Amino acid sequence: MRQDSRLSRMLHVLLHMAAREAPLTSDAIAGMLGTNPVVVRRTMAGLREAGYVASGKGHGGGWRLACDLKKVTLLDIHRAVGGPTLFAIGHESENPSCAVERAVNEALEDALDAAEALLLKRLGAITLDQLLRSFTKSLKAHAR
Repeated sequence: MRQDSRLSRMLHVLLHMAAREAPLTSDAIAGMLGTNPVVVRRTMAGLREAGYVASGKGHGGGWRLACDLKKVTLLDIHRAVGGPTLFAIGHESENPSCAVERAVNEALEDALDAAEALLLKRLGAITLDQLLRSFTKSLKAHAR
């Protein structure tokens, strides 16, 4: 799973988990995401360590939610899945010898720092419960 897609993929999985009563197996999640169950287990481990999900083994086992969706933000999930990089753009060289490249790097860094601060603030303001309610509302509207 690519680093930049972990957050959206895990939010996808968490909403599916919230909409179901039965646990989801790593195989089922892998099928949903088009990836390998080992990758799922590795990524879900961060969510488990943060207390957002729990896993059970054996028949009837799998991943289930273990948190209050009203208390967990998208920023919490971002951090739990090890997502320090929000943007895939940036400068190519940390210490370029070219003055033009230094000026470009400085401008990009300032803009990306401002964008990252805004995005982190917004992610911290949205709870999983709000996301679930939005999904449920959309689903009901689409069913009509």
